[in-house]
Amino acid sequence: MNDTTPDAAKVIECTVDSGIARVWLARPELRNALNPALLDELGVTLQRLEADPAVRVVVLGGRGKVFCAGADLRWMTQAAAYDRAQNIEDAGCLARLLQTLDGLAKPTIARVHGACYAGGTGLISACDIVVAAEDARFCFSEVRLGLVPATISPYVLRAMGYRAGLRHMLVADVFDAATALRTGLVGEVATVDALDTRVDALAAAMRDAGPRALAETKRLLREVNGRPIDGALARRTVECIADARASDEGVEGVRALLAGETPRWRGG
Repeated sequence: MNDTTPDAAKVIECTVDSGIARVWLARPELRNALNPALLDELGVTLQRLEADPAVRVVVLGGRGKVFCAGADLRWMTQAAAYDRAQNIEDAGCLARLLQTLDGLAKPTIARVHGACYAGGTGLISACDIVVAAEDARFCFSEVRLGLVPATISPYVLRAMGYRAGLRHMLVADVFDAATALRTGLVGEVATVDALDTRVDALAAAMRDAGPRALAETKRLLREVNGRPIDGALARRTVECIADARASDEGVEGVRALLAGETPRWRGG
């Protein structure tokens, strides 16, 4: 799959190589600002990648000098003329996209450089792994504009926790990659020169894992996170590993290990 054919209306670029899909926000002249067209196109792209068995991992990045500067202010200006029902429908663009990204069965990596503001922080918070360059800067800028970081808040708080999220959303300060790492908004920080090398290494590691195992691990961890460790939870985890051991993928993985061979799914 290669969606990089020049198209003036295209705001998302996507390529797939060796099982790794690389999806790019492609409005560099507007700092990859989010608008309904970009959000809709990104959602369609993600759904297509989810359905493609050749795709094992999805990497999300931004073209140009920044990852994403947040919402397109022209979009916000237009919304000011909408009635409440129209605003609710319009605001649902980002909510639907974040649910799609968050719900992918395939593992996702956010590749972050430059500015990552407002809605951009929601995108990375909905990804499984976030790798930021040392030059990355983050900000929940909504309150400065009289707005509320509403749609992104569930994903950001899951990543950062309540206290850190509250502090940065109320103060609306610009903070660096080291702070984002400390608070959990990002998982790793790399030098600018090493950013792609690190992202590629993580993507390759997950590409070589069992695709069913990756999907079930994502599903299980979401399910057990925050639940009390009791008999019901123990039973759920026992059922999960029992099903995995009996699955075609589990049987193949153990067989290949004992035989000193490469599992059949690898490199697919």
